[in-house]
Parts: sequence; structure tokens; C-alpha cells
Amino acid sequence: MLSASGVSAPDGNELSPWQTGLWGALLRQLRQQVPQGLDQNWVSCFGFQPGQAEEIFQGWLAAEPNLQWRSGMNLEKLNRLGNRLVEAIFSDSNSQLQVKFDLIIDGTELAESLALAGIKHRFGWEPKEQWNEPSAPPMQQLKQDTFFTAQPVQSPTWVVIGKWNGSLVGNQYIPQIKQANPPFNDCLNPHGLLRTLSYGHLPQNWLMLNWPIAGNDWHPDPGAPFSGSKVRISEHRAAMQNHSLDFLNELQVISNGLLQPANAFPSNQAGGCLALQAYWRESRRLIGACTVIEQDLLPNQKNKLNTKNSIAVGNYPNDHHYPGADWPLAPKSIPWGGRWSGTPFCIPFDCLYGAEISNLLMADKGISVSHIANGATRLGPLILNIGQAAGMAAALCSRGGLLPADLEVRQIQQHLINDQKAPLGPFILEDLPWHSPNWRDQQMAALNENSKTCSPLAPPSEPGEQAQIMELNIKAEDQWLGYWDGIEWPLISLEPLVKMQMANLHGKRITALGRWNPWGPWWRINQLLL
Repeated sequence: MLSASGVSAPDGNELSPWQTGLWGALLRQLRQQVPQGLDQNWVSCFGFQPGQAEEIFQGWLAAEPNLQWRSGMNLEKLNRLGNRLVEAIFSDSNSQLQVKFDLIIDGTELAESLALAGIKHRFGWEPKEQWNEPSAPPMQQLKQDTFFTAQPVQSPTWVVIGKWNGSLVGNQYIPQIKQANPPFNDCLNPHGLLRTLSYGHLPQNWLMLNWPIAGNDWHPDPGAPFSGSKVRISEHRAAMQNHSLDFLNELQVISNGLLQPANAFPSNQAGGCLALQAYWRESRRLIGACTVIEQDLLPNQKNKLNTKNSIAVGNYPNDHHYPGADWPLAPKSIPWGGRWSGTPFCIPFDCLYGAEISNLLMADKGISVSHIANGATRLGPLILNIGQAAGMAAALCSRGGLLPADLEVRQIQQHLINDQKAPLGPFILEDLPWHSPNWRDQQMAALNENSKTCSPLAPPSEPGEQAQIMELNIKAEDQWLGYWDGIEWPLISLEPLVKMQMANLHGKRITALGRWNPWGPWWRINQLLL
């Protein structure tokens, strides 16, 4: 998702307490290796080129002496014996690979093992009557409204990367074209061209084109990838690619050629601007030992068992993509640090395995969640950490000769917290940033159900951060403003200490240490020099 699918302006887990595990390790390495910094757009607090993430991932793989990496192979078959999967058959254009195993993790985008092994699973919508989710449609509506058969899952996007040969900041001249041609005629509403393009701005003026408003979301036949029909799958893939290329072409015309394709991916038929694979928002879903439902994500409705068994924390608000009007979803956002952020929620270990197959662990979007909850659990940062937890669980199972259902979740949690390369926080401690010197002690205290008061601290220095003197105007918790050089600018922070301090600084003159994001536009404050 963060590299091959081109979604390199990711949402979710943006606050400092949730920047843990492999996701946090990726961010910190990117900050050191990307000279322009990650403050690049307004859809996310992070923007990087897909290849920059891929280079880091490949470096991690190369550093593991016991890991074999086989690329370019397709999983053709999974053989099962009773309640276990025992063998996988892979192939490429030249050879076939037979792999026998004791345990398998499915980290595929569309949960391929569930189909290949004939495992009962969930797909598409569930009625409100099943779990009483506030945003789910009632059974009668599911049966009568053809929308649900036409749109069984969220719409995917085939991301395309452009390069802007001008400035997306300021008053640059743009040809006055009021409207794009169908089907993109509303793509510039309500933001206009420059704001639309800077949504996914990346380093070196690359642009991630993953635009939902009359853009390159692809709505026809979203069930095709799950059909098993090679013809239908191939036609769906080609249609998605062509649609995204048409979108890029339309924007090129509107911009009078200032937008051009970027050579972002290994060369393909589009010259490297098309992502290597689609951005899938939904997949088949495991029927697990437990299922994460919408109520588990909402504020003030914490599931105590999920919290106790947590192996990862997410916080994305919840977001579904279909044609037409937005699907109404129960709100799960809070004002935080000068902007809005999603409320945190837990992913329990029990939703990574099920009863039918005893030696299968699910990762990515194939974990046991409801269709509605998938809108919040599907984001790249959280999925990266779910994969880490699945890997840790598999290692512990292998070491102890256990199956996932027999593994104590406490063991996984303890090993994740104490991981030397990418410590992962499985517990919701909202005032505990990843960089706190007592981070491990606080997470271990939560593991032992011995809660301690967290005292947030300032983060370590970040490459490229600057000091700015400003006068503060704190209108609300989601509206911080700083006045300097005769202009009032929006301010945000991802740091709990800054959030706590700003509550008492309205009207004060302060010095802030942070980074400027002209595409936001906002100043991201890391530290206040009081």
C-alpha cells in the first residue's frame, strides 16, 4: 500500500503516541533520508515517494539472514489436511515452488488464502441486525436496494503519480478552464486545481493522484477481483488503469501541460507513472475468534476484552468509498492539536485467527472485522503494525510448538513492547509519545494492568526543523492560529506535550520549533521554547 500501490501520503496513526512499531520505524528512517522532509501535502502529515519507502523495506529484508525473499511468484494453490493448511504451490513464468509449512501468515491484499483453501469467510455488507452497528443498513434495505449488490465492497483506486513543473504555492497563473470533461467534470470542486493537486503532493513536486471526488476511484464491478474469473479480473484491471490514465491526461490539459507523468515505478506500459498494483480498500475477511465491529472503534465505547488482548492501535476516523453521496458513518473524530484526529481503538489478537483453520494467521485487510469497521482498520500504517504482530505471533508459535489459539496474547504483547528494532505499543496511552524515555515501562505497566500517569515530553530534534516567533490565537482545540509577518497561519501539533501546553497560551508570544507545510498550509509544532 505504501510503496507498490503508490499510497505514499498515508492517513492514520499520525499522532506521536501511535507512531510505534514498523510504522514508527519507517517514519523515523524516512525523516533521516528524505531531505525535503515529510510535510508535503494536506491529506496527510506525511508524504514520501513510493520508491523511498520501498528502498527502506528492502533494506530491512536484506538485513535478516534467516529470511528468504522470493519476488515475482504467484500463489497458485493451498492444500489443506483437516483443519490445517499444509502446503503452498507458487509459480512464475519459469518454475514452480512447493512449500510445506507448520504455520502460514496471509498478508495478501485480498486475503487470497481464504479463497484458495475454500475457507468460510465474510465478504461485503452485514445487516444492522447482526451486530447492531449504528452505520450498518438494515436487512430489508440490503435485500431491496440494488446498490448493495452493485457495490459489495468499497471502490478501489489505481494510483497514478504525476510531476508538477511549476509551483503549487502562491498565485501562479493557471488557464481559466471552469470544468473538466466527463466523467471528471466535478473533480475540481470544491477546491480548484492547485488545491486538488496538492492534496497528495510528494517530495520533488511529485503528485499522488488518489482523488475521490469525480477522480480516479473506480466504481464499476468492484466484486470482479473476487470472482475467480480471469477474464473479468483482467478487464477490471485494464479499466481501472485506463481510467486513472484518462484522469491524468485530463489534468494535463487543464493545467496547460504543467502536470506530466512521473517516472515513479519500474517501467510499465504507462512509462512508470502507474502504481504496480491497485489500492484495494477492502478484501475477503476472516471469520475469527472475535470480530472487530463499529462499536469497538467509537469513542466512549471501549471493548475491555479487545483492549486487554490488543496487539496494535489504530485511530483513523472511518471512511468508505462508493459512487454517489458519502455513506453516513457514526462520528469517531476528536479535536486534537489544532486539527481533527480519529479516536484510538485496539486490534485484538483474536481477530487474526479463526476456528476453521488452526494454523493460519491473517494480516492486512483480511483480519476479522465487519464491513463497516474495515473503513477504519484498512489504513497502511495500522496494517503495517498488524503484520508485525502477526509475524511476532508466528515466531512465538514456532518457538513453542504452538498454534495461534494456544498462544498467550501476553507473550506477544511483551515481545512487541520490547522489540529492539521497532518497539510496538499495543495499549492506548494517549499522553505517551514514542520517544518518551519511560515508554517501555509505561507500556509494560499497562500490560500488567498497573496504570501510571504519563507525563508527555518534548521529542528529539528533527532534521530541518526551525524556530518561529509568533503570537498565539487559540480559538478552539481544533483551531490554533499563529500570527507573524503580518499574517495569521494555522498551527497543528502531533505531540501530547504541545497539546497540553497550548491550552494555556492564548494571546501569548512564544517561540515554536517545528516545520512549515506550505501545502497545508500550516506550521507543525514539535516543541514550544517557553
